[in-house]
Amino acid sequence: MTAANHEKKQIARATGILTVATMISRVAGLIRDVVVAAVFGVGMVTDAFFVAFTIPNLLRRFFAEGSLTAAFVPTFTDVLQKEGTAEARQVVRICWTILLLVLAGVTLLGILTSPWLVKLVGYGFSGSAGKLALTDLLNRLMFPYIFFVSLVALFAGVLNVSGHFLLPALSPVMLNLAMIGSALVLAPRMEQPIMALAFGVLIGGVLQFAMQIPVLYRYGYDLRLNFNFRHSAVVRVARLMLPGIFGVAIYQVNVVVTRLLASFLQEGSVSWLYYGQRLFEFPQGVFVVSLAQAVLPTMSRQAAADDQVGFRDSLRFAMILILLVTIPAALGLILCNQAVYSLFFMRGSFTAFDVSQAALALAWYAPGLLFVGISRVVVPSFYAMKDTRTPVLVSFCTLLVNVVAGLVLMRIMGHAGLALALTIASVFNAVALTLLLSRRLGNLDFALIWRTLLRMLPGLGLMTLVVVLLISQVDWLTPGSFTVRFLLLGTTVVAGSLVYVACLWMFGVKEMRQAWGIVANRFSLPFGRTDR
Repeated sequence: MTAANHEKKQIARATGILTVATMISRVAGLIRDVVVAAVFGVGMVTDAFFVAFTIPNLLRRFFAEGSLTAAFVPTFTDVLQKEGTAEARQVVRICWTILLLVLAGVTLLGILTSPWLVKLVGYGFSGSAGKLALTDLLNRLMFPYIFFVSLVALFAGVLNVSGHFLLPALSPVMLNLAMIGSALVLAPRMEQPIMALAFGVLIGGVLQFAMQIPVLYRYGYDLRLNFNFRHSAVVRVARLMLPGIFGVAIYQVNVVVTRLLASFLQEGSVSWLYYGQRLFEFPQGVFVVSLAQAVLPTMSRQAAADDQVGFRDSLRFAMILILLVTIPAALGLILCNQAVYSLFFMRGSFTAFDVSQAALALAWYAPGLLFVGISRVVVPSFYAMKDTRTPVLVSFCTLLVNVVAGLVLMRIMGHAGLALALTIASVFNAVALTLLLSRRLGNLDFALIWRTLLRMLPGLGLMTLVVVLLISQVDWLTPGSFTVRFLLLGTTVVAGSLVYVACLWMFGVKEMRQAWGIVANRFSLPFGRTDR
């Protein structure tokens, strides 16, 4: 097996593990949203909760999934390869010590400045009596979540570089279970039921943190404190991380802008956009985030070894996998949006009107899935090369695009216009980053990517036809049998997927064949093995 094929196998294997684990987590997240929608519906209290949760969630992306992971993984990989395990353990201890201090300060500051933060994100709530005060209270309760989940991100980076991907990807299940339990058990017993969700978020953060520690020790790392803050590797992490706070989490910054603008629209707009975004993030979280996590350690090793050919090959392979998955997923979200919300959400306090409005938001979010996926792979490529400036500059421009488009489109289309504005910003971000990376690396062989896209078109067309014919058999905005509708939606998804995959196979999309070969080898399946 060549080095390039070995790296592809490592990426695909890691992506597969992460995808399965994240699928479990996202299904738990879907159940959580269904429970929250049924118990609390759409209105003032849910708008307040979703805006309050936006603030610690945004900081989680900044400190955790964003800049910390992107800065720490390449540096930690470099130290592990060049200086050995003992030195790598020292780096983990120092980073752990710094994060404890920084996050404690951030948490305390966030609680003290909560009234101003809430007004900044949900300024439009000022016209509704008690709405800002409720949002402030919920935000104060949930803010310590950022402390625990950011430490989880450090542990996940260490474990991923060590080759362990499963447990960090499963940890969000704890958050979802804690919120479900709080909504069902605590909420009926509280004077203000929505407060139960805030307690659930905090409990979930503690559980996520606690479950990482035994595995970390099993891999030889401990949580002793080390105050050698001038260590060269730690300085490199800080230099990458500080500007990265503004760069790698641009999508979430834009989500905050979207919710701020939505706070000026009719009541319920924040909640409709939240539910639209949640289903949009389902395929993104299951595959895109998994692929980005899987590819970063590989590309960091290749960058550390100055293997530009391997680096470009891994990037191109990841981008083609993104195309193969996100385009049919986006089409499916557009075609099945009302069906999914009707089946899972139209019960309790969540009405048919809420279904139609959340589905409308999802329809305008969905086309951005491909471009968010490309950005999630391209941005870590810059970080693997220790370049943080370029993503920051592009992120700033992307933010401007989202604000301008949002201000214009919300006047015409309401909350759907804000979803479309975020999609336009995602397109700009992905195109700009990809062109700049291509200039930096040289030829990325876009011709190969375009050929793959052309081979996908027949499958996409036939899949669309099959899905439309099946899904149109039911009026999804009227009540009906859950079992019948579940079977119809399930049949639609399976039939559309099989048609699409069959067409990929017939038209010789080799990346799909490579992925199947890896799966066949791993599980000893009789067809498609590549080790013979």
